[in-house]
Amino acid sequence: MCGIAGIFNLNGEPVSSVILRRMTDAIAHRGPDGEGFYNDGMVGLGHRRLAIIDLSPAGHQPMRSRDGQVTLTYNGEIYNFRELRAELEALGHQFHSQTDSEVVLNAWVEWGPTSVSRFNGMFAFAIWDRREQALFLVRDRYGIKPVYYGCWQNTFVFGSEQKAILAHPFVPRELDKQALLEYFTFQNIFSDRTLLKGIKLLPPASIVRVTLGGNGVPHVTRYWDFRFREPDQPGDPREYREELDRLLRQAVSRQLVADVELGSYLSGGLDSGTVTALAARELPYVKTFTCGFDLSSASGIELAFDERTRAEAMSARFKTEHYEMVLKAGDMERCLPRLARHIEEPRVGQSYPNFYAAQLASKFVKVVLSGAGGDELFGGYPWRYYRATVCNDFEHYIDQYYSFWQRLIPNRVVAKVFAPIWDDVKNVCTRDIFRDVFFAHDNELDRPEDYINHSLYFEAKTFLHGLFVIEDKLSMAHSLETRVPFMDNDLVDFAMRCPVSLKLNNLSEVVRINENEPGGKKHKYFQKTRDGKQILRDVVRRYIPDDIADAEKQGFSAPDHSWFKGESMDFVRRRLMHDNARVYQWLDRDTLQELVNEHLSGNENRRLLIWSLLSVEAWLDSVH
Repeated sequence: MCGIAGIFNLNGEPVSSVILRRMTDAIAHRGPDGEGFYNDGMVGLGHRRLAIIDLSPAGHQPMRSRDGQVTLTYNGEIYNFRELRAELEALGHQFHSQTDSEVVLNAWVEWGPTSVSRFNGMFAFAIWDRREQALFLVRDRYGIKPVYYGCWQNTFVFGSEQKAILAHPFVPRELDKQALLEYFTFQNIFSDRTLLKGIKLLPPASIVRVTLGGNGVPHVTRYWDFRFREPDQPGDPREYREELDRLLRQAVSRQLVADVELGSYLSGGLDSGTVTALAARELPYVKTFTCGFDLSSASGIELAFDERTRAEAMSARFKTEHYEMVLKAGDMERCLPRLARHIEEPRVGQSYPNFYAAQLASKFVKVVLSGAGGDELFGGYPWRYYRATVCNDFEHYIDQYYSFWQRLIPNRVVAKVFAPIWDDVKNVCTRDIFRDVFFAHDNELDRPEDYINHSLYFEAKTFLHGLFVIEDKLSMAHSLETRVPFMDNDLVDFAMRCPVSLKLNNLSEVVRINENEPGGKKHKYFQKTRDGKQILRDVVRRYIPDDIADAEKQGFSAPDHSWFKGESMDFVRRRLMHDNARVYQWLDRDTLQELVNEHLSGNENRRLLIWSLLSVEAWLDSVH
């Protein structure tokens, strides 16, 4: 795993080596094992190396083809690189290293942009093709590895992180007001915008092509997309279970390839427990890592947030070498400035527990396995999908699901919150941004199962993508590579064609609840909607304890609802309840402080809004 950066002067002027080095220095944490540069006049490519496969100098990047016409700077892991190498060798290609990077390079030489459809892994890379005088940026199917880009003054700039781009003197640090509205609507950014105007995040499964003499507007094409569909003729459930078992074992086995020590997160839940169990079957011993929480001041559902007991039980069962740490309220306060600098912009909920988990793992290993993706592929959040299963048509579905996904600011005060910049954002329709996520998902919506598949598509494209962006930043902040076996291509393909009836048990019953819900049946609703991932639960009980396989979904969250109105209240007040907070240059102070006070007084649960305000405030400090 590595960091990449580069410059393409579209007017043909030579690239400054000093600026290119400055850009790679900004992301040195991503690759402490080496650096490299390539300069071809108007094009410069930079690389920071975190050596995982073939630790020798033969893996040095940027890497050039034998004829010198194609140059690669690459970040990622291709797990089927050995099979692709054998195919390329049969076609006459020669290799000088054991790296997957060289396989990517020769695959591009042989097959061009179509080569990316053959890759099973996570990656973001740049290709300079002298023959076409074109620069290509490529991102993996699921968006596990990010790459950012932008163009200023005829100079196209890219990097694994925004801070690499900001190291170029042409790049301004201007807030994107529309992206700010998008974030405070969804606690995420669904479009390719970032909070910095002009810097874009390349969408997953996309290729950017920029040519010499162009106008700086990149040509973006998508080479793959999720496709959740009900099968025309569903097979025997037993056959689905056996195939899932095979694919799970294959996926974990594929991702154990490394020339450095490898560990696994072990949260205490089903997904990470399954990954750890399968890894422990193949490796002599595995190091595992868990973050728990001090619950001495927690209350309500937050009393279940600490999963250390279950993680320790699984560690004993799988005979892992286990490490854990306990987070307290003050840990969020301490890490926030550094956290904001590394994640660059907040997305999808609290992320500081992940920061500490990566910090812990990085003390012992260079590669860690994660259970991310299991929920999004196999229906782990049914109480969300069920909110829009009985609809008249697509637009009705959008109305229902969109209303649910407005996470932070009540509709009644949106205009008041954004009053300082309302003239700049009043014409932005966040419902249209939400609707545009489905642009390529031409699913026929005839039955509740179709709407469920629509929701699975939406969450894979938005929520899961946000999790991947955050996980990349926080692991690489500690020079740690995170791998996600659930996102193996074969396993994803299976999950997309798996019938909804095998993922959710209570669909027909919940449909009846939804049709006759007068209000006041919230408890019954949640009782009936915690039934996700049924086929996955059935299969993995072969490897993990029944109480883990049958447990209700528990997210990796700190008890911030309690901490924000308790031990961290003074911190929240210092950061948000004074006139000089940076965020009030763009958002209305009085309205937001009223919302925050509703939480501090115990009248409302505004923990997500408070976290988002704290994060944006820390981000503003980091970029100014």
